[in-house]
Amino acid sequence: MNIIDAIVNLVSNPITSIVTTYKNKNRANNAGDALEEYIKDLFANTFNSSPAEKAKRWSETFSYLGNSNNPPDAMLRCGDAIEIKKIENISSIALNSSYPKHTLKITNNKISKSCRKAEEWNEKDIIYAVGLVKNGLLKSLCMVYGLDYCASEECYDNLLNKIKSGVLSLPDINFTDSNEIAHINKVDPLGITYMRVRGMWGIENPWKVFDYIKQYDKSKVFQFMCIINIDKWNSFNNTESLEKLAGENQTLKISDVKIKDPDNPARLIDSKLIQFSI
Repeated sequence: MNIIDAIVNLVSNPITSIVTTYKNKNRANNAGDALEEYIKDLFANTFNSSPAEKAKRWSETFSYLGNSNNPPDAMLRCGDAIEIKKIENISSIALNSSYPKHTLKITNNKISKSCRKAEEWNEKDIIYAVGLVKNGLLKSLCMVYGLDYCASEECYDNLLNKIKSGVLSLPDINFTDSNEIAHINKVDPLGITYMRVRGMWGIENPWKVFDYIKQYDKSKVFQFMCIINIDKWNSFNNTESLEKLAGENQTLKISDVKIKDPDNPARLIDSKLIQFSI
């Protein structure tokens, strides 16, 4: 299973009332849970499966299903990683202590031991699936690869290293080794208070980042956008199924576009823009 299968399943199962749908199935406690369940169903095609069938199919589709504390939210078996983000309006996305991922590497200190051992892997392309959920309704969904969305990790690491070097150079402060920017001990006269210095990251949502090729349409009940660079597109062996579906469904469109390279905006990358709306 891959992102092409997920798009085909989405066009065939455009569920907009996701909170009600997944609460009724006892699969979600809130909008974020409902969005995650829906995305996983898209990739596994388990919308009408019994609990036992769903568990089996998810195990076949995913090598790893994550938690809220460690990225990613899921990994396709021998395929891409998936990070799911919920927003309530066309706003920026809070990433908290992790900077955005160009790709997911096994050396990332934020991922869990079980993620590292889920299968044989070193680096995976990562899909950001960003859903706008308002009043229980899924208003829009974007899928975009980190390769096409954010800079390489060197960009973020260089900034972190500069900040960390500057903080650690401050005199007369008791620092402790830490994976964060800094951990300061004995802040107060009793020596019982400590301070953690950490980055809080965020990124603009894909509708804003790619507004030069696709504008958000508030008049739509639901709209979907996916951007796939041409090298990734050509790596799939099932794109014909999506192209055939686009020929049968006028609300599904596949266009050739050029997007800005996140590491060098002067360079444009040939890509596919997939659109669907109701």
